[in-house]
Amino acid sequence: MTREELYRKGEEMRRQLGLAPRPTPSPMASVPGMQRFTTEAVFGGIWGRPGLDLRYRVLTTLSVLTVLQRLPQLRTYINSALTIGMSPRELQEVFIQGGLYAGFPTAVNSLGVAQEIFQERGISVPPAEVPEVSLEELERRGRARRQELMGGGGQEGYTAAAAELAPDLSRFVYQYGYGEVWYRPGLDPKSRVVVTIAAFTALGREPQLKNFLMAARNVGFSQGEVMEILMHTAPYAGIPAALNAVALAQPLFAHAT
Repeated sequence: MTREELYRKGEEMRRQLGLAPRPTPSPMASVPGMQRFTTEAVFGGIWGRPGLDLRYRVLTTLSVLTVLQRLPQLRTYINSALTIGMSPRELQEVFIQGGLYAGFPTAVNSLGVAQEIFQERGISVPPAEVPEVSLEELERRGRARRQELMGGGGQEGYTAAAAELAPDLSRFVYQYGYGEVWYRPGLDPKSRVVVTIAAFTALGREPQLKNFLMAARNVGFSQGEVMEILMHTAPYAGIPAALNAVALAQPLFAHAT
């Protein structure tokens, strides 16, 4: 494929995401060649790749921008998510999931940006019913969800240390992380795995990322799809973050095959 073909593919992808024509001049427009570069390399070379559903690419982007708190860009891609048909509830759940890993202030900030956009677009979000269960049930189903994701793996390292040295922290993670957030309506577990992998890649949380790379295989993603998720983080989290994640995945997938 030539650079011109990549550029045309990038222009088409921008239109698909509602990013063309540009409503206001981009700061890139004043820098020679950069507007074309981003269209060709990011939208043609990354977004336009086969091998991963567009919705998962949007989820990856939203997750990275949330955990890194790139709020102006997050605003742009919230609009793109709505343009391709994602629901407001799905977007809210992405931000809540990201808050588990980057801290809940990031969720509050991202939810605030989304709420502004919903109001601008005249979108009302009906309240979702989240059944309240006991702490014992939260822990039980949290352990069950982690088992579904990890199988018998991922019990060493930080997981074992928390269980031994900080059992209340370990219990908190099972109850409110796996038992509450992972069961919330609005976003399915497979999509939450995408959000989680993107978040850990962007944040450089390699021990946690290692576990969820294997979880991705357990919930039905192919090796190729996982590589596309990691590659897609590069324009938004930085190329080193994506390369480090791929290097982490290599021995895991070699062992799995």
